[in-house]
Amino acid sequence: MALDFTDANFDELVMNSDKPVMVDFWAEWCGPCRVVGPLVDELHTEYEGKAVVGKVNVDSSSEVSAKFGVRSIPTILFIKNGEVVDKVVGSVPKATLAAKLDAIL
Repeated sequence: MALDFTDANFDELVMNSDKPVMVDFWAEWCGPCRVVGPLVDELHTEYEGKAVVGKVNVDSSSEVSAKFGVRSIPTILFIKNGEVVDKVVGSVPKATLAAKLDAIL
């Protein structure tokens, strides 16, 4: 299961991470998010020790969502050294997410 990023722990777990981070912005009511969610969980397991993979529920962590200007979900950000280096909006195949993660390792 992917990590649960919140307004409270986002800086510590994401912005200060010494590993690349993939962040999935999602919501319970979002259909495409339910398609991407299991893929994010799989990538969390596959990249354990190499990258940090987690999710932000936009309904319960609106500060982080606003900070990054997330207007459509799912939005997946790829962050390295505290900087957004890539982004995907919408439902995409697992291979696309893995390729983007590999590119920043």
